[in-house]
Amino acid sequence: MSDLDRLADLVGIEPFYHDVWGNRRDTSRETKCSLIAAMGLPTGSDAEVAQSLRLVEERVWRRMLPPVLVADRAAVPVVPVSAPAGLEDATLSWTLAEEDGPVHRGTVRFGDLPVAGTRTLDGMAFQQRSLRVETPAPMGYHRLEVDIRPPAVGGALKGESRLILAPDRCLTPEEAVPGGRLWGVGLQLYALRSGDDWGIGDFDDLGRFAEVAAGLGAGLVGLNPLHALFPADPNHFSPYSPSSRRFLNVFYIDVEAVPDLEECPEARVLIASDSFRADLAAARSTELVDYPAVARLKLPVLERLYAAFRARHLAPGGDSGRGAAFRDFQRAFGRPLRLHATFEALHERFYGEDPQRWSWQTWPEPYRNAAGDAVDAYARDNLERVEFFEYLQWEADRQLGEAAARAKRVGLGLGFYRDLAVAVNPGGAAAWADPDTLVQGASVGAPPDAFNMKGQNWGLAPLSPVGLYEAAYEPFIAAVRANMRHAGALRIDHVMALQHLFWIPSDGGDGAYVAYPLNDLLRIIALESRRRGCVVIGEDLGTVPEGFRPAMERAGILSYRVLYFERTDDGGFIRSDAFPERAMVTITTHDLPTLKGYWTGRDMEWRRSLDLYPDAKAAEKDAWDRGVDRWRLLQALTREDLRPAVYPTEEGNQPFTPELAEAVHRHLGRTPGQIVMMQIEDALGESEQPNLPGTIDQHPNWRRRLPVPLEAMAGHDGVKAVAAAIAAGREGR
Repeated sequence: MSDLDRLADLVGIEPFYHDVWGNRRDTSRETKCSLIAAMGLPTGSDAEVAQSLRLVEERVWRRMLPPVLVADRAAVPVVPVSAPAGLEDATLSWTLAEEDGPVHRGTVRFGDLPVAGTRTLDGMAFQQRSLRVETPAPMGYHRLEVDIRPPAVGGALKGESRLILAPDRCLTPEEAVPGGRLWGVGLQLYALRSGDDWGIGDFDDLGRFAEVAAGLGAGLVGLNPLHALFPADPNHFSPYSPSSRRFLNVFYIDVEAVPDLEECPEARVLIASDSFRADLAAARSTELVDYPAVARLKLPVLERLYAAFRARHLAPGGDSGRGAAFRDFQRAFGRPLRLHATFEALHERFYGEDPQRWSWQTWPEPYRNAAGDAVDAYARDNLERVEFFEYLQWEADRQLGEAAARAKRVGLGLGFYRDLAVAVNPGGAAAWADPDTLVQGASVGAPPDAFNMKGQNWGLAPLSPVGLYEAAYEPFIAAVRANMRHAGALRIDHVMALQHLFWIPSDGGDGAYVAYPLNDLLRIIALESRRRGCVVIGEDLGTVPEGFRPAMERAGILSYRVLYFERTDDGGFIRSDAFPERAMVTITTHDLPTLKGYWTGRDMEWRRSLDLYPDAKAAEKDAWDRGVDRWRLLQALTREDLRPAVYPTEEGNQPFTPELAEAVHRHLGRTPGQIVMMQIEDALGESEQPNLPGTIDQHPNWRRRLPVPLEAMAGHDGVKAVAAAIAAGREGR
C-alpha cells in the first residue's frame, strides 16, 4: 500500500463501494486526499501525506492511554498502556473514578503486564502492555487514571482515559410495554393546525394530538426531528439540517402556554392589538407554514416574556422558585447551552447586519473561534440577550416535557419517538462550537439509487471519526442523550452512519464511504437506551452494508421496514408474515410518496416537472414500474384476502380509494413487526409528501400543513377507519 492508501485506511476511508446496482466504485486518489484533509490532516504533497501518516501511526504509541475505551459492562476491561521500553520494574497505579463518585484503585508491576506490541520511534523503543482493570464499577462513563513510577528517583508518567462500561443490548419493546406489540401515528409537528395555533404546530398541539392518538388505540406518536434551527433566519427550516442536535426548535413553543404571560401586561396588550390579531389570523389560514411570519409573531412576544421573567424572577436577592428552576437548567446543561445561546446571539447580530454573513465562517475572525476571548467577552457584555436564548431552550424543554407527560397520562405506552438527524448544518452552532469534530471540507450525502438517480448531497457536516475518538465520543453521546429526553423511543435517521457514511468533498470530487467505530457506538446507544428507558429504531433504508442488520439486531435496535421496499425475488410485495419481528413497519416515510401519492404517481409528476430524472427513458421506466407495482400490491392484498370489493380485478389502472388505504394498513397491521406506524397524511388521504429529496425550494418541503384541524381529527372518518384497520390487523383480524 502507498502512504496515501495506508493513511486513508487508518482514518477510515473505504477503498471502494458497490452501488445499488452492484457496480464497484473505487475511491480515487483525489477523493482520498480531499477527505483526509477535511479531517485536519495535510495531504497537499507526498511529504505532507507521509508526515500525516506518521502522526496517525505514532499517536497510539506516544500517549500512554487511548482517549476512550468502550467495554462490555459484564467483562473485565483490558486497557492498552503504552510507555517507553525499560520500565519493567516500574510500579503502575491505576484509579477508576466512577461518574457517581466511588473510586477504585489497583497497583501492579508494569513488567508483569502482558506485552501487546512494540515499536521504535526516532530511535526510542516503546511497549504496549495490557492492563486488566478488575473493578465492580457499574455501567456508565468513568475516568481512568494511570501512573507509572520507576523505582529510581524521577517523575512519574501519567495518563487519563474515559472508560465506558456499556450493555450489549438496547431496551426492547417487550421490556418497555406489555406484550411488546403496538402501533403508532407518524406526525410532522409543524404540520399540525388548530384553532389557536400561531401558524405552526406547537408543543401544546402535540400534547393534544397525543390524546387523539391514544383515543384511537395507538401506543406512540412518531415525530420529525425537533432539533434547534436558526431563529435569526426562519427561512432555514429543514428539520434534517439543524444548527444543533442537542437543543430544540424554539418555534415549537406555545407562546400562550408560557407561564410568564400572566405576569406580562405588555405582551398581552401586544397580542390583543388589531394588527397582531390580523397577522395571527393570516398565519393560521395559510396552506403552507410561513416560517418568517411565525417568527414575526412569536419572537417579539417571547422577548417581552423574558424581560418580565428576568425582572420578576432573576432580580438580585430575589427568592423565586421559577428563577431557581431556570438557574438549575443552566447548570444542568452547562457550557454547551451557553455556547449554543451565544451562537444564536452572534448569528442574530451578524446575519442581521449583513445577510452575506449567514454562516459563522464569514463572521469577523475573532468570533469564529467559540473558545476565544472575543466570544467570551461578547457573552459577558450581552448577557441578557444570551440568556434570552437560554430561556427559550428552557421553555421549549419544559413544554415538550409536559406534552410527553400528557401522552403517558392518556395511555400512550411509549409516548413519543423522537428522530435523530444524521448530521448538522456546517454553518450552525454545533459546527461552530466543535470544529475539531465537525468536518468542514466535506458534506454528507448518498450515492445514486433507484429513487434519487443523480445521487444526493445533503449539505451537512459529518462527524470526523478521528475527531470523535479524540473527543472520547462526547459529541455523539450528547446528541443521543438529548434526543432520548422526553421520549420513549428514538429513531436514528440513516442508521448505517454508525458503520459508514458517504462523504462528498467540498471541491466537487466524487464521494466515498468513511468508516466509523460501529461496535463502540452501538454500545453507547445501548447504554443511553437503558438509562433513559428508550427503545431504539434504526432507519436502515438504502444501501445496507453486509452484516449490518445482524449487528443491529444483536444490539436490540429495531430495523425500519417500508412496505414499498419489501419485495420478493421476483419484485412482488412480500406477505405480511414475512416481515421481521424486530422491526418498525410502515408504508412510507417523510421522503417518500404517501400511499395515495404512490398510487396516483404524484411524486413522479413532481420529478418530471423539476427535471429530477437523468433522462426521459428513466422517467418512462419509472412510470411503467409504478403501474406494475400497483398490480403487485393488489395481488398481495388478494393473497391475504384483503383486496377491497371496489377493486374487481388486480389491474393497476384502477383509481385510488379510501378502501385501498384501509386494506393496506390492515395488511401492515398483520405483520410480526413489533411496532407498526401509520402516517397521518395517509389517514387523511393526502397525495403530497412532506419532503421531495433532491429539491430545496422547488418543492414546498417541510411546509405542508394538514388539511384537517386538530379539533376535528378524532372524528375524521379516514383517521378512524385507518386506525381501526391497523388495530384489526394487530389483533389478527
